[in-house]
Order: sequence, then structure tokens, then C-alpha cells
Amino acid sequence: MTGRDRSQPNRLTRPDLASLPSYVPGRNPADLARELGMAEAIKLASNEVPFGPLPGVVEAVAEAAALAHRYPDPAATALRAALSEQYGISADRIATGCGSVALAEHLARVTSLPGDEIVYSWRSFEAYPIITATNGATSVRVPNTAGHGHDLTAMAEAVTDQTRLVLVCNPNNPTGTSVRRAELDRFIDAVPDDVLVVLDEAYREFVTDPGVPDGLTAYGDRPNVVVLRTLSKAWGLAGLRIGFLVAHPEVAAAVRKVVTPFSSSTVAQAGAVAALAQAEEVRRRCALVVAERDRVTVALRKLLPEVPESQANFVWLPLGDRSVEFARSCESHGVIVRPFPGEGVRVTIGAPVENDAFLAVAETALLTD
Repeated sequence: MTGRDRSQPNRLTRPDLASLPSYVPGRNPADLARELGMAEAIKLASNEVPFGPLPGVVEAVAEAAALAHRYPDPAATALRAALSEQYGISADRIATGCGSVALAEHLARVTSLPGDEIVYSWRSFEAYPIITATNGATSVRVPNTAGHGHDLTAMAEAVTDQTRLVLVCNPNNPTGTSVRRAELDRFIDAVPDDVLVVLDEAYREFVTDPGVPDGLTAYGDRPNVVVLRTLSKAWGLAGLRIGFLVAHPEVAAAVRKVVTPFSSSTVAQAGAVAALAQAEEVRRRCALVVAERDRVTVALRKLLPEVPESQANFVWLPLGDRSVEFARSCESHGVIVRPFPGEGVRVTIGAPVENDAFLAVAETALLTD
């Protein structure tokens, strides 16, 4: 071998990844319970729903497990057919993957090359900068508004000739805020036709504000709009990892081409098909979550008036520099929440008894701060 500078340290991976933040999962409640000597801890950090699997899911998964020695269907034919029927969309416009976050990564892969730009609001979903950097693109972060939501006017102005992808998280994770139809119409009209607009609607099922549009029905005819959905949240399949996107057939086909082969397991596909047959039960469960979300929001605003309205299954506490200490206080009482240092704390809506436990801790922590 020649030409290598032996004085430099070995680099077996890309040096730019050293500055890339790691995705932060929710802490294991069993570990915290052991530390505190408690029977169990409460996890309100990962936006999971507090219910068990939907009827029929466990049975479908168990049956599919008998085929674990066979590869799954790489085209997810039965699942795409079920999604097509559920949402009234032709199957050639659907691509499935290992959660909506994986599909966002695939969209970056099919649109962006090194030097291209991906625009998104910040703070928004923490995977966006990771997805952008690992695909060699450049992040263009547009600060949130004072109300913790997307500044769509500024995002439109941030689009340049190098922009290939714009991510709109609606409702926004982690703040729960949402953008309404009129402002989203203006934004999409302002984005050039050769730039892909991705509406990340992972929490769509929890939306109750009639002014917040359903991307599938409002923008489904736009060739440069893609809608992301997941079955991890409202549909209760977080442990199976299934998401889907709806796009122009050419875009959907490109995504299906780059999806890691067999990445959606047989059991995940079977569980998803079974879950999709329970739409009425999902609506019932979402209504319970929304009622608790409203109750928790009212209680929190008595302690922290700045809590914004949420259209997701979590609430946002804009605590700034107090965020980490607040999360530590919660953990010391056996409640796990998700702090974003220097910005705020995201708290998932759990079962009523879990929410009561959190509110008791929050009252103590905020009133004594």
C-alpha cells in the first residue's frame, strides 16, 4: 500500500459522524424501578399508547411466527392491499417499511446527493438531522415560532436550488403543535414542483382540530407531496415497527427499490394487517387518549401557562434550562419523561393513573422550582 499518511489515526468510519447526535430512546422502566427499589416505574417518554395490542394482533403474530424460517414477502403485498382498502388509495402509491422514520430515510436516499439540502423545522423530530447527515445531505434548520410550531413562511424562504426535500412534521414531535390548512396550502404552493414535500403525520389519529388537514385527502393529488404514517402509535405496533408512505407512483416505486430487502418481518406484516381490521377500536382508544391529553393540559397550564396546545399523544413543557432538572425530579419519583436539554420536556399521555402520578410530581417540581 502507498500514499497513506501513517501519522494520522486510523479512520474506519466517516469522521463527520463524530459530531452527529445519537437518537435517544426512552429509558427502560425496569432499570429505573430497580434503582429506586420500586415495584415498577412509569414510562411516559416514548409516545407509546397505554393499551395492549389490538384484538387479533397477537393471534396473527403467533400464526406468522410459525413461518419464521421463511423470508417475508419483500413487496408486503397483503399489507399494501389492506392499506389500500383502509385509505382508499391504489397500492402502487404505497410503500411500507420499518416504521415511518425508516421511510423518511429512504426518501432522503432517493432524492438527495452530497451537497443537496433538506429543510426542516427545529426543534422537530430528532431523527431528521441524523437522516440528513447519514445520506450526505446538508441540514437547513428553520427555527420554530415563539409558539413552538413550524414557521412555514421562513421554511419556504429557506428553499434554494439545492433543496431536494422539505420535512413538515404535523403534528410536530416533540412540541405537539400543528399547522392548519390555509398556511399549509400557501406553503405547498410556494415550494417548487421539483422539491419533495414530506408531511410526517405519525400522530394524525390523535388530531381533533378540524383546521388541521389530513394530508392524504388534502394533498394526495400533488405529485411532489408524500405523506408518512406509522402503525407504531395509535395502532399499537411500536414493537413490530411498521410504517407506510403514500406518494406519486413513481416516488413510491423508487422508495420500494431502496428499502432494505426483507426489512419488514413476516410477523410485523401479519400484525399490521390484523391491526388495520380494528379501525373502530383505534378510534375509541384515540378518543380516550385525547380526553386524557386535554385533562393533563388543563392541569399543567395551572402550573406552566406556556404549555402549547397539542394535537398528538403527548404534551410539551417549554422549560428551557430547567428541562433536565425537571426530568430528574420526575425520575426520582419513578416517572420517566423525555427532556430536550435547554428547550423543554415531552411527556407522553399514559393511562389515567399514570398521568395522575406525573401531575403530582410535576406540581411538586414546578411549584418548588
